[in-house]
Amino acid sequence: MPLGTLDRSAPTLFKHGPSPLSRLALYSALALFLMVADARFHVTEPLRKAVATVLYPLQWLMLQPVELAGRGAQYFQSLQAAQQGADEAQKQMARMSVRAGEADQLLRENAELRQLLELRARLDTPGQAAQVVYDTADPYTRRVMLDRGRLAGIAPGSPVVDAGGVLGQVTRVYPMLSEVTLVVDRDQAIPVLNLRTGARSVAYGDPMAGLGGGMELRFTPGNADVQEGDMLTTSGVDGVYPPGLPVARVVRVERRADSTFARIFCTPLAQVYGARHVMVLKPIANELPPRPEPEATLQKRGVRQ
Repeated sequence: MPLGTLDRSAPTLFKHGPSPLSRLALYSALALFLMVADARFHVTEPLRKAVATVLYPLQWLMLQPVELAGRGAQYFQSLQAAQQGADEAQKQMARMSVRAGEADQLLRENAELRQLLELRARLDTPGQAAQVVYDTADPYTRRVMLDRGRLAGIAPGSPVVDAGGVLGQVTRVYPMLSEVTLVVDRDQAIPVLNLRTGARSVAYGDPMAGLGGGMELRFTPGNADVQEGDMLTTSGVDGVYPPGLPVARVVRVERRADSTFARIFCTPLAQVYGARHVMVLKPIANELPPRPEPEATLQKRGVRQ
């Protein structure tokens, strides 16, 4: 084929369309037109709504993990805050309960101390205040330990009273502590006086009476004038207890035909269980006049002289 007859134009496959600059100008103009038309006439609003409607289920489905994660975090944060609030409320309640208990204890102690001061003002016998430290470990006795001992001037045999009445008697004295045998102990006995009748008798401790122990008037005739509710005080004839201290109150009187003596049960007026503040008095033995000597002794001395 001669060279002059060859077609030097590019084949159809390699033909190029509009230039990139032309396409950019065309699309920019089209975009500007659509923007103006949408701003003025809202041309694309139906299309936008249709696309949003179609895409809403997909958007909702894709947002669910995010919302679940946020709800879970909020739930755990709320649960943690509620737990912390509950713990703080329990701690606050515990602190308030402790403060309320301390306030009640202080009120009771103040009331006991006031009563002790009033009792001390009525007594002529010198004494000193003490505090119950603990109960003794022996389950067969009714004794307590005080925080005052020989160094504080406590002597064996000293009477111990609280705001209600006679609590017991000092039986052992240590340098820093002293042991008090309560009036409900089985080895304790107190001469008492019936305020209503003026009759004297002896009240013995009865640890088995009632729940906390009591007292009993023994060797009292069956026809003795003793009634329930009679007030018993110390008679002062033993040289230990000052006269007039409240001791017990009669709660039951049993008279039997087969017995010469009546059984008279009493309840102590002192707080034998739970006493905290007490007063230790000095025995009145040193204040009593000496006993007169028997006539036989005086006659012997006269013969010798």
